[in-house]
Amino acid sequence: MKKTVLFLLCIFVSALCFAQPPYLQSQTYDVGQDFGDYSHTYFFADTVKDVDTESASGHIVWKRHSLFARQAFNTTVTAVQPLQMLDFPSTEYDNDPALPFDIDFIDPMTVRVRVYTSPVVLKEKASIMLAEGYPSEGEPWVYSNVDGEHRWTGANGTIALATDPFRIVLYDAQGRMMTDTRTLSDNDSTQVRTLPFQFIRRSSDNRRSINPVFALHPYERIVGCGESSTALNKVGQKLNLFVTDPQSPETPDMYKPVPFFMSSRGYGIFMHTSAPVTCDFGMSHAPAMKLFMEDETMDYFIFFGEPKEILNAYTDLTGKPEMPPVWSFGTWMSRISYFSQEEAYDIAANLRKHRIPSDVIHLDTGWFTTDWECDYKFDPTRFPDAQKMIDDLKADGFHISLWQLPYFTPHNNYYKELIEKGLYVKNNKGGMPFEDAVLDFSNPETVAWYQSKLEGLLKMGVGAIKVDFGEGAPLDGLYASGMSGLYEHNLYPLRYNKAVAEITKKTTGEQIMWARSAWAGSHRYPLHWGGDASNTDVGMAATLRCGLSIGLSGFSFWSHDIGGFVQSTPENLYRRWLPFGFLTSHTRAHGAPPTEPWLYNESFTDAFRESAELKYKLMPYVIEQAQECVEKGLPMLRAMLVEYPDDPAAWQIDDQYFFGSDILVAPLMEDASGRHVYLPEGRWVDYQTKKIYTQGWNEIEAGQIPCIILVRKGAVIPHVPVAQSTSEIDWSKVYEVRY
Repeated sequence: MKKTVLFLLCIFVSALCFAQPPYLQSQTYDVGQDFGDYSHTYFFADTVKDVDTESASGHIVWKRHSLFARQAFNTTVTAVQPLQMLDFPSTEYDNDPALPFDIDFIDPMTVRVRVYTSPVVLKEKASIMLAEGYPSEGEPWVYSNVDGEHRWTGANGTIALATDPFRIVLYDAQGRMMTDTRTLSDNDSTQVRTLPFQFIRRSSDNRRSINPVFALHPYERIVGCGESSTALNKVGQKLNLFVTDPQSPETPDMYKPVPFFMSSRGYGIFMHTSAPVTCDFGMSHAPAMKLFMEDETMDYFIFFGEPKEILNAYTDLTGKPEMPPVWSFGTWMSRISYFSQEEAYDIAANLRKHRIPSDVIHLDTGWFTTDWECDYKFDPTRFPDAQKMIDDLKADGFHISLWQLPYFTPHNNYYKELIEKGLYVKNNKGGMPFEDAVLDFSNPETVAWYQSKLEGLLKMGVGAIKVDFGEGAPLDGLYASGMSGLYEHNLYPLRYNKAVAEITKKTTGEQIMWARSAWAGSHRYPLHWGGDASNTDVGMAATLRCGLSIGLSGFSFWSHDIGGFVQSTPENLYRRWLPFGFLTSHTRAHGAPPTEPWLYNESFTDAFRESAELKYKLMPYVIEQAQECVEKGLPMLRAMLVEYPDDPAAWQIDDQYFFGSDILVAPLMEDASGRHVYLPEGRWVDYQTKKIYTQGWNEIEAGQIPCIILVRKGAVIPHVPVAQSTSEIDWSKVYEVRY
């Protein structure tokens, strides 16, 4: 008996050791794990059954397979085999179903490809991820049949369907093949049996998910996918596109994943889904780009062109941002948190006393009666006359920003009302998935209730609302939209952003907010910041990579907490972070106190002032560049590849950037007086020392401001005399400097 118990215990312990870890609430979601399950049924895209060349639609035959374990030389690998169904009666089911696809031509450089895993094609609904009126089908591309491929050609390239074996093939305007989907035969030259383009039918519930698999090529670079802190070039990486609160911008997980990426080979792909996506860019097998989707349909918009063209087309499709108000480009002064009216006045007075140009004072979690307990009301004891405070500060050139979040604790004054009115995300029984009541922004009644609370504050004269959190929408929740959390979790930040932006615009006439979480489409509602960075050199470097990556994902405007968030920032790090923070579209000092420069020392206050004055002098350039970003979908904080797509090095560099189109910025990531800087073609003028540098790697010493700031030779940069707020800028005194 004891031996039996011991034996069973050993089996139990062994099972625990090899079991997958449990899914933890709000952790990342790896879709790829489901595509190696031996119990699922796999359907491989095999041949094209038929094509209507006029409508660019038809059917694909999918061959049924299963996985099995194959062992040789003491190594076990996964192999595949054709599978004969056992469904009964067999005459009623197709072993190898022929399922529909269709291609729509949106504009001369954009096509939409939909591949279905069911003969039942659901009626298309309006997508919150797309701009109003999109997608509108444009002129059809020119059809031809070449070497057995059905080809449709537009101004920038060609999309083709190879019939046997089935492939989607992309060609550029010169006829060079950029990429294609993989088939089983692509494994003939390798011992790694990568699964081809497939969908699975789960054994647990028959739910389907699709995995398009494209080819990667030598020297190919992939960028985008949201606010990612990993290396700019995503080849060799796996990214989970699932909204999370990673606690910092220094992990592979993201506050702002975006299912969109661009390739150095001249194409971009927007995966039009809100379901979780995992992108394996050659991480598990170098030649294969596996795009695991929890969605049952592949709905892709494919763009042909260079990065600037692709970003413009992508943001035409998903919406261009509106221009934020001029004051938002000024300095935002904050900490976690200012707790009283007296403190707000004191911060304003010190900013003016120390001649630090500034436009915004942010009140974080401490303006309520109970810290963090959001009730949309100024505490009457600590803010005895909030209206007067707002009016007084505005008269002195300051706008007020206010923190809040969409989760309501059981002791919150609004908790009972939210439950009684059913304005929260529900569980399967209609009850609460969390202890908190999570606002259901897919419910128009919830949005109206929520906006009414913000409207009162905005009517008082509050300039902006901080749209914090939003990453914790219940994955297994049921939403008023009729969809589960599988599709609503990633949409939650977009709905949240939209609700705040629209009531702000309606009430104040200005499009502005300060948000942490996002999904595709959130870029329409500026602006977003990078979350809770560590107060370290690595935190600074990771933050810049986040800014570059989100800019390559359609976001024109972005900011971050200068110096990091978690602790009081070491002075040396803060000094080096300042110019990076001020040479970003939007600028905020925030985090654990002290964040205010005068609480460090006089020398640091001077350094803070100098960086602030730099941006205010450049304000005509900032506004000019911001307007171009709005019109063309470009980022203000810009990866070098956007300006120099033909320079291979530009696709790799992620520790320097363009601020707009003409100013190149290389922050000092470590305690040093200078650094190596890569310069693209042309000549470059040091903004501070006026020294001239040429193309290639240069060792450059920083000037008075601890940062390398270079201007394209021949560029004309507009300046203006420094003012203490943007409201005081004398725009009649703009002057130009030619470099």
